[in-house]
Amino acid sequence: MGTPPALPGLATASRYRPATQGAGVGGDWFDLIPLGADRVGVLIGDVMGRGLEAAAVMGQLRSAAHALAKTGMEPSRLMQALDACVADLDVPDQLVTCCYLVIAPDAGTVTVCSAGHLPVLVAGAGDGVRALASPVNAPLGVGDVLYEQSSTGIPPGATLVLYTDGLVETPGSDIEARIAELTVVLDDFFADAPSLEAAADHVLARLVPRSDAHDDDVTLLLAQLPQAPLASAGLDLPARPASVRQGRDFLHRTLCAWGCPERADDALLLLSETLTNAVQHAEGPVAVHLRRTTTTLTVEVEDRSPRLPRPRPAAEDDESGRGLFLVRALADGWGVRPTDEGKTTWFTLTL
Repeated sequence: MGTPPALPGLATASRYRPATQGAGVGGDWFDLIPLGADRVGVLIGDVMGRGLEAAAVMGQLRSAAHALAKTGMEPSRLMQALDACVADLDVPDQLVTCCYLVIAPDAGTVTVCSAGHLPVLVAGAGDGVRALASPVNAPLGVGDVLYEQSSTGIPPGATLVLYTDGLVETPGSDIEARIAELTVVLDDFFADAPSLEAAADHVLARLVPRSDAHDDDVTLLLAQLPQAPLASAGLDLPARPASVRQGRDFLHRTLCAWGCPERADDALLLLSETLTNAVQHAEGPVAVHLRRTTTTLTVEVEDRSPRLPRPRPAAEDDESGRGLFLVRALADGWGVRPTDEGKTTWFTLTL
């Protein structure tokens, strides 16, 4: 399965043990997806069954999920799209469990949608190990299911524990009792703030002591939430031309107060372009959100229109059409993500 990509600010540890009994190919997968604006997508899934068919389905779903997540799609919509993908594969009686989370360090939240997957556990949050609150949805492939998601506040530094059934399901055992055993193991070990690599080894040693006797793939992923941003600020504005100037004044004052004026000119220009787009082409009200870490400044503009902006060629005498090209040229990263109420356009600058 490979090593998950290293993402700035997100410490991870993963373990994968293929089954030693029966067909040697399984359908477990996981993925970490950088979504921009300090957000990270975390994905884990399990295609039921073994053999080349399960592995082929897994490969297709992993690729589809990664591409969908990169669009900024919310977890429930991504799961709805994956359900359609399973139906299109036309594999009879193929069930897939999957869980997709979006970590938003600025808001201190994790948004999750689970399609029949085992509960995600939260460790190191100061109040013991607990299951992450999530609606119970049917697995992928059932069809005609409306997937629901939920957002939960998680403190910085807490660790998300994701796994497949091979870790906790053994012949003759009760899976609820095994999850409770996993909870106790994590609770004891995370009392001393261990390294994630040591925690992963400890979990496998306790729950899968005989590595040569398990008949299902074992997948474990630990992801530690990054620290909250050093500072953040926001401003709500009506959708009218005068709001662009107000937004620029707000950004200038905030950058001066934070003591980071080195990218102020670029930030003011790019905010002007994104905020003007929102005022002219979207629905109000609009909102400006700013946050900084030790290395980056992130600026977000929210509006109430679901229409996504896209760069378009501008003729020499056009008075508009160049804003997004400026954003692409000057920003270190930029993008648009859909929200329940519209969309958020964001850009980042390195400090």
